[in-house]
Amino acid sequence: MSSPSATQDRYPYQNEPIWSRSEKIVARRAFDAALGRELREVIQETQKMASQIQQSSDLWDLEHYLTERRKEIDRKYDYRYSQLTHVFGKLLHEKRLREEELGGLREDKLESIRSFVKFLAEDTAA
Repeated sequence: MSSPSATQDRYPYQNEPIWSRSEKIVARRAFDAALGRELREVIQETQKMASQIQQSSDLWDLEHYLTERRKEIDRKYDYRYSQLTHVFGKLLHEKRLREEELGGLREDKLESIRSFVKFLAEDTAA
C-alpha cells in the first residue's frame, strides 16, 4: 500500500491531467505539426524580407523580426504536459491547429482545450 506522500511525489500537481501513452503520441504529432507550419511561415516571411534588403536598416528590421518571432514561438510552444491544454487552446484559437488533429485525446482534455479557446475568443472580443 502506498503512502499519501508517495502518491503526492508521483503526481505533484493535483489538477494536472494524466496523459496516456497514446495521448502523448497524438499530442506530440499535433504540437510538431503546428510548430512546423508556424516555422514555415517565418521562413517564408524571412526570405521575402531578405530579398527586399536595400540598406542596413532593412537588415536590422529582419534581425528584429526574427528575434521577436523566436521569442513569441518559444513562449507559445511549451511542451510540458501541464501546459498542453492551454497550448492547444491557443493554437486552435489562432487557427494554427485543427481540432481533428487532436483526435485521440480523452474528452476531459478536449473540453479543457475548448474551454480555453472560448475564453480566448471572449477575451479578444472584449
